[in-house]
Amino acid sequence: MQASERSVQESGGQAPEAVTGAGRVRGVEKDGVARFLGVPYAAPPVGPLRFAAPAPVPAWEGVRDCTVPGPNAPQPPRTFGPLDLSPVIGQGWRPGDDHLTVDVWTPDPGGSGLPVMVFVHGGAFVAGEPGAPVYDGTALARAGVVLVSVTYRLGIEGFLPLAGGATNIGLRDQLAALAWVQENAAAFGGDPGNVTVFGESAGAMSVGCLLGSPLAGGLFRRAIVQSGGAEMVHSEGPLRGFAARVAAELGVEPSAEAFRERPLAETLAAQDRMSDPLKRGDLREPDGVDPGFGLGGFCPVVGDDVLPRSPLAAVAEGSAAGVDLITGFNAEEMNLYLVPTGLLGALTDAQTLAGLGAVHPRAAELLATRTEATPGERYAALLTDLVFRGPALRLALAHAGTGSGSTHVYEFAWRSPAFGGGLGACHALELPFVFGTPEHATGPDALAGEDPPRALADEMVAAWTGFARTGDPGWPAFTAEGRVLRRFDTRSVDAAADPVTAA
Repeated sequence: MQASERSVQESGGQAPEAVTGAGRVRGVEKDGVARFLGVPYAAPPVGPLRFAAPAPVPAWEGVRDCTVPGPNAPQPPRTFGPLDLSPVIGQGWRPGDDHLTVDVWTPDPGGSGLPVMVFVHGGAFVAGEPGAPVYDGTALARAGVVLVSVTYRLGIEGFLPLAGGATNIGLRDQLAALAWVQENAAAFGGDPGNVTVFGESAGAMSVGCLLGSPLAGGLFRRAIVQSGGAEMVHSEGPLRGFAARVAAELGVEPSAEAFRERPLAETLAAQDRMSDPLKRGDLREPDGVDPGFGLGGFCPVVGDDVLPRSPLAAVAEGSAAGVDLITGFNAEEMNLYLVPTGLLGALTDAQTLAGLGAVHPRAAELLATRTEATPGERYAALLTDLVFRGPALRLALAHAGTGSGSTHVYEFAWRSPAFGGGLGACHALELPFVFGTPEHATGPDALAGEDPPRALADEMVAAWTGFARTGDPGWPAFTAEGRVLRRFDTRSVDAAADPVTAA
């Protein structure tokens, strides 16, 4: 039976069904949208498939129940002080072998030709899941797209290069999911020729890598990079050294064979301990810069078939030719990390110099360019430039310079009232607006604070789905000569992009 065949039962209270290449799945209809949760796109990564590239999903008999969330990727707990970020990163690990899956949301599983949006969640390459409440796909599906959200391997399991194991496993999972979309989108009413891949934070950085990967050709037509870029990648040397330190923490050799002998609970505990910068060690490249800027040790590596070279350099030379692109950033990204913890007001000049000096050779020079009032505010603004604004604008310039495929840039500037207004336009704040789910991030200790503007969510849903449909999000294209961006706020405007000042 072909993957494009489908049996949809939406009348008489019957659940919607679809036929994928591996078998029939049953979902649930709610609020006029059919959702299929935990649909496998690859075999469970257990036994010899652990630390290996994703393998084809085995076929099944009968109808697979996809009405409730299944397992997610193994991950240790992750907290942000008193800020409740669970609506964005989920409630933690739900154990289970069969976690290489997608969640699908469709307004019409019996239809055809709908644009498809494939979401890659963030979480610093160590956390997150597509089933977090903010990622509810109802609003996007109601706007006329098929949403596919991807679970991929994280941390040690997904981004630690080990002898005898695959490299860039998390990216390989994402590529496998995109290949699954090409084969199965029509089974849910989607058009495999009109796929937009989008992601935020580590998910956006993953999408930036896919734009530079020769293995991604033909898998998507458009891309959206939210608070990412194409620069948070390491060369093999620093990551092999990091792998050796992780292995020493676990008490094994840095090989896939040795790690397979340890249960997930042990490797996750070791991974959690490696979040300590003193254990993580020096991750600077030969130029003296740590591409992760001290935010973590797990990230993609350059030098294999997935990323033969720097993805940004590849984009500049046309690897994403013909792909329409949106890339952007939030005005105060680093507030997420520094405000709930109290660090923004507590950091001293000496501490900011030491912290930046551990990841960048020109720390004093860069800090001296900032004019903010306090050391913490200067540090936050500079790291926002280094980690997010700079990479987003450099990706836009690289892509626009090829003259193939449109380029659009945004800045999210609406300021959350949470934490006395201190959270501001922080990292991840645009997510409930992109998904049209601000109600899931509302509350005194929630990301969007009290009473976020519903009109802004409606505006961003329309822009993202309009881009997925036609390549036009509703504001002027960004070019080397006309660096225009859309500034999303209570009253959104078009503005000139700031120069790329942080190198």
